[in-house]
Amino acid sequence: MRENRFLRRRPALVAATATALLLVTAAATQTPASAAAAGCQVNYTVSSSWQGGFGANVTITNLGDPVDGWRLTWSYAAGQTITQLWNGSFTQAGAQVTVTNASYNGAIPTNGTASFGFNGSWTGSNPAPTAFSLNGTTCTGGVNPTTGPPPTTPPPTTPPPTTPPPTTPPPGTSQPCDIYAAGGTACIAAHSTTRALYAAYNGSLYQVRRSSDNTTRNIGVLSPGGRANAASQDSFCANTTCVITIIFDQSGRGNNLGYQGAGGVGGAVQPAVANKESVTVGGDKVYSLYIPGKSSYWRDGHLTGVPTGSAPEGMYMVTSGTHVNSGCCFDYGNSETTRRADGAGAMDAIYFGTSCWFGGCSGSGPWVQADLEYGLYPGGSSSWNSNQRAFTSKFVTATLKNNGTSRFAIKGSNAQSGGLYTLYDGSLPRGYSPMRKQGAIILGSGGDCCIDNTNQSVGTFYEGAMVAGYPSDATENAVQANITAAGYR
Repeated sequence: MRENRFLRRRPALVAATATALLLVTAAATQTPASAAAAGCQVNYTVSSSWQGGFGANVTITNLGDPVDGWRLTWSYAAGQTITQLWNGSFTQAGAQVTVTNASYNGAIPTNGTASFGFNGSWTGSNPAPTAFSLNGTTCTGGVNPTTGPPPTTPPPTTPPPTTPPPTTPPPGTSQPCDIYAAGGTACIAAHSTTRALYAAYNGSLYQVRRSSDNTTRNIGVLSPGGRANAASQDSFCANTTCVITIIFDQSGRGNNLGYQGAGGVGGAVQPAVANKESVTVGGDKVYSLYIPGKSSYWRDGHLTGVPTGSAPEGMYMVTSGTHVNSGCCFDYGNSETTRRADGAGAMDAIYFGTSCWFGGCSGSGPWVQADLEYGLYPGGSSSWNSNQRAFTSKFVTATLKNNGTSRFAIKGSNAQSGGLYTLYDGSLPRGYSPMRKQGAIILGSGGDCCIDNTNQSVGTFYEGAMVAGYPSDATENAVQANITAAGYR
């Protein structure tokens, strides 16, 4: 939204999607009764593609005796590289890739399946692999005897399940972006100063710069999938002031957020002070991105997976219900690449604060609303949505999803307990179908901030992610359960 209460922000999503399907099948061979049977089939699908990168899903079908722990190998022919994987772990040496099971999906019964997904990079071409091996057995679609002794336990007497087991990891073994991926809506941007948003993420969360010598340090996690290493920040920033200069994208797409000011991505504001607020997550001390006004973060992601035009997308953030104001606009989500208010539908971002854009509001907020440019929408029109409610807890979960042509939904909740409350789920406002998203990412301000003006809004950001596609209610509920289990205090 525009900072002067007239226009709002920007844009969009270019989601180029390419799908390749590899299904290896062959006739089964007869096996001696005394030999263990081994056989497999692999379904490799490229689910999305963007400049220099792609996402893929792989399903293993075990055609032989039950497997307790699996290792799938293949080789790439065109130099592709895996950058991030969920529902398993991976190693890659040159073209050779090895994926092993996670703790919760290692057992595959006869005719059962296991699935995982990943993001990768490519240049030039991206052909699907042509050969796979499961635990050393080539996956031909048939069954062959192994040379080892027969199994020591009899095969199961119950028939195999008629449907594959769920691919969503059980609670406690996944993080928000693992959950989104299992639901078919992979994260295209994932940001947090408090914790990893993937169970396997072991990289940097954010960067701080100290004033004493203008040097920087990347702040990572205490362990893969864990909380931020606040002690690293404390030691680096001792006896001086530090600011947060970058919030790194955990999705592997490079959608890192830089501050909108000199030395950052350009603009008129300053980076936020790094130690303004500390909280605990799961008992570990962490720091928030605390914006007292005049700070904002931005990224042009229209070439790196952020949805554009009318492509569907979803997003969530964990923010604070006690550090808010009515300034325009404390947002997280899709915004204009121009950093100007480019018309209705040029933005698709979560807003949280006390602004009553169109008037007629009930109560004083703060509220979760949709910043669609040219307005903060409490529901499907400029009229006040009677189903809106204020969220005043210390930690608040806010979600927004938009199919780009006809429907959007807004939800909110206490981030420490309870389920999501649906504030609105219905038609887009008149004039917003189709959406015209441009594919930048904004955090902490409206879309037409902050090239030559300053941010009027205040707020706090702990974590958030954006996804390609329209997340299911079940997926969003699972993400909320993960957030409450994280233990924000």
